Amino acid sequence: MSGALGGFARREWGPLSGTVRAGLVTKKWRAVPMTLAAVCLTALFQVVQNQDWGYQPVQDIGSVRAEDPLWLALLRTPLSLFVPALDLPVWGALAQVLLVFGIAEICLGRGRTLAVAYLATLCGTLYARVGIALGPGTPLGLPAADAQVVDTGPSAAVVGLAVYVCWRYRAHWTGVAVVVAMVVEVIVKPNLAGKEHLAAIAGVLVLIAVEARRERGRERERGQEGVEPRPGTRSWKPPIKS
Repeated sequence: MSGALGGFARREWGPLSGTVRAGLVTKKWRAVPMTLAAVCLTALFQVVQNQDWGYQPVQDIGSVRAEDPLWLALLRTPLSLFVPALDLPVWGALAQVLLVFGIAEICLGRGRTLAVAYLATLCGTLYARVGIALGPGTPLGLPAADAQVVDTGPSAAVVGLAVYVCWRYRAHWTGVAVVVAMVVEVIVKPNLAGKEHLAAIAGVLVLIAVEARRERGRERERGQEGVEPRPGTRSWKPPIKS
């Protein structure tokens, strides 16, 4: 039994853990400068928004509500990733950013990590408006009161990054577990945050489908030319690294 579990762990997490370990061993904390900056920015926003003088400025630059004009919500969305929700413990947001953003930065690079994180967050932000328009009478709908809920924090970005990294490094069962956990969250507690997590996952799955189709096209082209794929890669590109 232990041998089977060990084999599963190596297949599921071996490539991912090897990439993360190599990045940390060779570069140490220099492997995750963006992640460290994100953790510091999140902590700074938490301190400032809990001051009498700082709450409103943080709301003005990073607080998103579905009732806000769309242009304003889009303008605030990038910084909203790093504004912790006031009703949740800040250590949870900091741990999420440090762990998931750190792994993604090493495995995907800074640019792709930010792009996927923003895509996931944007999908959640836009879904809130669609859900409120649909109304509470539909499975994907939301009550009108949710338009006034402050929508901040890194959770949608974290969920999206986790699914994307699992796909990229073939940790398929782990990716499925993340999706199932988010579905269970919505079933147990059907609130705005949970449904936004599903919207984030949906957006990332669309991105994965587009990239997978593009890579299959490249493989077919190379196959027609009689060139064998490089071992250990899912496409004709080298593995994505920081």
